[in-house]
Amino acid sequence: MSGPDFWARRKAAVEAEAVEDARVEVQLQAQERDVRVAEKSDAEILADLELPDPNTLGEGDDFKVFLTETIPARIRTRALRRLWLTNPVLANIDGLVDYGEDFTDASCVIENIQTAYQVGKGMTAHVDEMARQAAEEAEAAEQQLAEISEASEDETGVIEEIDVEQPEQEAMTKVAYVAPADIAHEADELHVYAAPRRMRFAFDEGAAET
Repeated sequence: MSGPDFWARRKAAVEAEAVEDARVEVQLQAQERDVRVAEKSDAEILADLELPDPNTLGEGDDFKVFLTETIPARIRTRALRRLWLTNPVLANIDGLVDYGEDFTDASCVIENIQTAYQVGKGMTAHVDEMARQAAEEAEAAEQQLAEISEASEDETGVIEEIDVEQPEQEAMTKVAYVAPADIAHEADELHVYAAPRRMRFAFDEGAAET
């Protein structure tokens, strides 16, 4: 079974590598295209792509040609803005849209405003900072728990030493207390088992003859 599994993994790795290479190639081409069109005006780009001006399109016109990856980002943005204006459904703003206002007006923007949002990355930096702070807090908590655990082990060791010493002291106390009784008991045994006295009798031979 190891043979087929090895070749299956090998095939999957080759396919994944090919997909990654294709993605990198597309990204490089897009970067090169952005560099080329950065110095051109919108009119020149539209002329090179043989596309009409998005501002001249109206309701019912095809905007799909502007939404492909080969179209520069700023041209796609202009086409989408025109689509939103020409489509009654999209243009009917109900006032509940959070970002419906024009925040490109400098007079409406707070001076030196700070934001964690990054174009193309979103809130990545903010999320990374929160993750870093959470990791530091977790590490501090683990260190505190380790210190508490070490302190508890030290206290347990002291208590065990006290418990070991106490039985020895109690044994010595019991021996000192029991020793007199043992001595008295041994004395009684000596008294009980002492050799009995021998009785001696004397006979009067003269009295026996009469």
